[in-house]
Amino acid sequence: MPTLHLRLVGDRNDADALISTLHGIDGIERVEEVDDLMPAMRDDSSSSGLVDDNEGSVYYLEVEVPGELQADAVRVIAEIEAERRGIAVEFVDEF
Repeated sequence: MPTLHLRLVGDRNDADALISTLHGIDGIERVEEVDDLMPAMRDDSSSSGLVDDNEGSVYYLEVEVPGELQADAVRVIAEIEAERRGIAVEFVDEF
């Protein structure tokens, strides 16, 4: 089963809402928040003082899907939900 990795910058309510929304997609096997391996600094930040580092928490989500159809649905729905809530969602290969 393919696993998608999402990084979300927002608040706890945004993370919970996205997790709930993704659980509602038909065929989704698992949606799970995973711990940040380095909680003090994001690995993609060249500076710890960037605006997005100070305006929200970073949440890491794993979504297990049975195939590409569901993976595409997760990508589209996550992007729509992120735009609607004014948060950032990024799909990454690994955390």
